[in-house]
Amino acid sequence: MFDAQRTDEALLEVNNIEVIYNHVILVLKGVSLKVPKGGITALLGGNGAGKTTTLKAISNLLHSERGEVTKGSIQYRGERVQDLDPAALVKKGVIQVMEGRHCFEHLTVEENLLTGAYTRSGKGEVEADLDMVYQYFPRLKERRRSQAGYTSGGEQQMVAIGRAIMSRPETILLDEPSMGLAPQLVEQIFGIVKDLNEKEGLTFLLAEQNTNVALRFAHYGYILESGRVVMDGPAADLRENPDVKEFYLGMSDEGRKSFRDVRSYRRRKRWLS
Repeated sequence: MFDAQRTDEALLEVNNIEVIYNHVILVLKGVSLKVPKGGITALLGGNGAGKTTTLKAISNLLHSERGEVTKGSIQYRGERVQDLDPAALVKKGVIQVMEGRHCFEHLTVEENLLTGAYTRSGKGEVEADLDMVYQYFPRLKERRRSQAGYTSGGEQQMVAIGRAIMSRPETILLDEPSMGLAPQLVEQIFGIVKDLNEKEGLTFLLAEQNTNVALRFAHYGYILESGRVVMDGPAADLRENPDVKEFYLGMSDEGRKSFRDVRSYRRRKRWLS
């Protein structure tokens, strides 16, 4: 069983990175985190906290948005990878599922999935992996001949994850998987992520605003705020932490608080240390 406490054995390690956009806008301010092999690590926080920027820094997708890592380092399996191009990182086993799903709308569901295997040879292995994707996402098998642009948001999220799996990754960076989905679909998507982790051994780093759901499925969590990590720990401990309950889960000893109350909440002094 995966041990959330053993984060010293990191597969992916981000060390004190700073990210600047357009040479002047400081977005990440010394972010450090570890992603152990075989775990589900959650990167949590509100909109604008720096979650997506962190994932793009890891997957080397910042340059297209005039962003760059100016300090710190990013290592995968002990090797510095922040200067690699995204395609080279995919070959090392790291792939990102972008926020907003980003399917090829004019292609069928199955054609979208097969684009994930474009660098692979061996038709038999690709077909076997396609069958595996259909086992985890039976809805995609039903819709495999449908044009992806005419499928639902939940189905497109499944396509995006399935396409990533087709590249045979070791680690998947999953950005906001719950965005725009009904609660039932969110549970389904996270349940599949859990199954892929436990049955296929895939490692996940997922960025998510839905702290409540993420902490139920993750092993370890980091909370980002204004480009800094303000708290981290095993997911079970974070779920029970009073500050996390009140500020991020909207709960206090007096019951659920409104978003307005949460926004105006003044943190305890130790949060600012």
